[in-house]
Amino acid sequence: MQQKKPIVIGVTGGSASGKTSVSRAIFDHFSGHSLLLLAQDAYYKKSDMPFSERKKINYDHPLAFDTPLLKDHLNRLIHRQAVDQPVYDYTIHNRSDRTVHLAPKDVIILEGILILDDAELRDMMDIKVFVDTDDDIRVIRRIKRDMVSRGRSLDSIINQYLKTVKPMYHQFVEPSKRYADLIVPEGGQNQVAIDLLVTKIKAILAERGLQE
Repeated sequence: MQQKKPIVIGVTGGSASGKTSVSRAIFDHFSGHSLLLLAQDAYYKKSDMPFSERKKINYDHPLAFDTPLLKDHLNRLIHRQAVDQPVYDYTIHNRSDRTVHLAPKDVIILEGILILDDAELRDMMDIKVFVDTDDDIRVIRRIKRDMVSRGRSLDSIINQYLKTVKPMYHQFVEPSKRYADLIVPEGGQNQVAIDLLVTKIKAILAERGLQE
């Protein structure tokens, strides 16, 4: 008997746009279902450079990610095969030695800043979502997040934002908005958009015989 294809939902947007909030809202709604969250951030490339050099890497450029590995893992999950997802450690700016075993699920939420930049990744998605949030709001959220959870100084956060985060957003992330099926202003606060997504996901689940 042929296995039923999982639903793949891509959620993208700029750094601190609310991608995770949208992904979590979907995840929580389908908490009783077969579902997993796949984060592009886990697929930053492993580097052998010293720490002082790793800090200088442009982590907002497409080349910072091991996209072939991400595509391979997503393809395996779509074909109902388990994968060992890498774990990225922000404190050392490098991939750790640990992995997380992910079993295939009926609903896969792929979240990351550059997931719509790659045509092959886009082709694997059933629903493509772009979370559209003002630059000022995003930089304030990023400062709060990085100082609290990643132990970074205010100066380093601002310098990185001005040098790479903002220009890469306008060069790569924002242009990918044209590939989105749904644009969600203000992220997880937009309950109407969340409800629309949930309704669409339920319809595809029913269509593929993957009902809750």
